[in-house]
Amino acid sequence: MLLNSSSFPQIVTVRNMLSSPSGLTECLREWEDLEKNYQQFQDTHRLYKQKLEEVTKLQDSCSGAIARQRKKMKELAESLGVCKEKHPTPKLNPDDVETIAEIEESIKDRAYAFSEMEAFLPKKNGLYLTLVLGNVNVTLLNKQTKFAYKDEYEKFKLVLTVILFVFSFTCRFLFSYRALDAMFNFLLVWYYCTLTIRESILISNGSRIKGWWVFHHYVSTFLSGVMLTWPEGALYQMFRNQFLTYCLYQSFVQFLQYYYQSGCLYRLRALGEGHTMDITVEGFQSWMWRGLTFLLPFLFFGQFWQLYNGLTLFRMFQLPECKEWQVAMCGCSYMVIFMGNFFTTLGMVYQKYTKTQDKSKRL
Repeated sequence: MLLNSSSFPQIVTVRNMLSSPSGLTECLREWEDLEKNYQQFQDTHRLYKQKLEEVTKLQDSCSGAIARQRKKMKELAESLGVCKEKHPTPKLNPDDVETIAEIEESIKDRAYAFSEMEAFLPKKNGLYLTLVLGNVNVTLLNKQTKFAYKDEYEKFKLVLTVILFVFSFTCRFLFSYRALDAMFNFLLVWYYCTLTIRESILISNGSRIKGWWVFHHYVSTFLSGVMLTWPEGALYQMFRNQFLTYCLYQSFVQFLQYYYQSGCLYRLRALGEGHTMDITVEGFQSWMWRGLTFLLPFLFFGQFWQLYNGLTLFRMFQLPECKEWQVAMCGCSYMVIFMGNFFTTLGMVYQKYTKTQDKSKRL
């Protein structure tokens, strides 16, 4: 029987295995070690599932206790209010007045403590997260995981800001293709949609972003979607360069904001004055006061540019050749964004100015 050259290495390998019992012995020993480790791993995994069930029961117990405490405190606060109405302060004993004041202050402190506790307990998703993700639990149950998710959110914003800056520069100065513009607008839609989901998850985990700065991203998503559907034509070309230049400036300001706000947050946390889950956002926040004169002019200029975009679109809508509904929708969106950004920022500035004046009067 003739053997080809390809079968020769296999014969040599089998012969070596048969002639070297030490190799087989080592394999058997390795298998025995794997068997022992597998048994230990099974025990560890069984213990893990048991502890997980215990943690779930503790979570349900804590959530129920907080709900009961909140209900009882609400009833107590209403009863105290009734007592104060029936017995005005001059008729009450000084000790009773002091006791009522202490209880009311403790109720306020307890409400804040409950919010801190609930940041580490599973909770029902809001309407938006329920529509997007269903009833999936998005609560992160330890500080390290929360911080890691928050840092990932900040890096995501920074990277996308740079990409959007390069993309808008390319569309504005290098290539003028409607398909490339559509890709840019689709990227904006995806970016703002992703921000709304990530910010909703951050809010569920204790982040204090709220109010207009949350709603702003929903409006921006709608605006980007309308821009994506705007067909090629004379009116689109009329607004195109203004829109892309605005996007360039907006990306530049967001880049400045990221480094400015992240620096503020770092200093506040180092001094123990900042909330651990505060994030950088695309607007002015109450904690952004150090070096304020540096950032505010950029913010206000961008906001008045939004007003200018809205007015430009409304003038275009009045032209006889205007047939696209996107013109009016984009104009309305820019006006909503301008009014929300401008008046919210103005309110923050006024609030800080008032607090500063009160402190100076006390001193």
